[in-house]
Amino acid sequence: MSRNWKYLVVEVKTGLMGGFKLEALQEELDKHGRSGWELVNIVHATPTVSSPTLVFKKEA
Repeated sequence: MSRNWKYLVVEVKTGLMGGFKLEALQEELDKHGRSGWELVNIVHATPTVSSPTLVFKKEA
């Protein structure tokens, strides 16, 4: 039996100097985890995006 997945991509906002607070990251993880989303990847520091981008999935 194959599964169908839904995906959610969330960008964690950074400050003016490109840094972010760990509390903001924790808050995003907790918020989406409570909604049934599972973190599958974090993309950080690409040439065009300095903010961590969180990738979540859950069964559709």
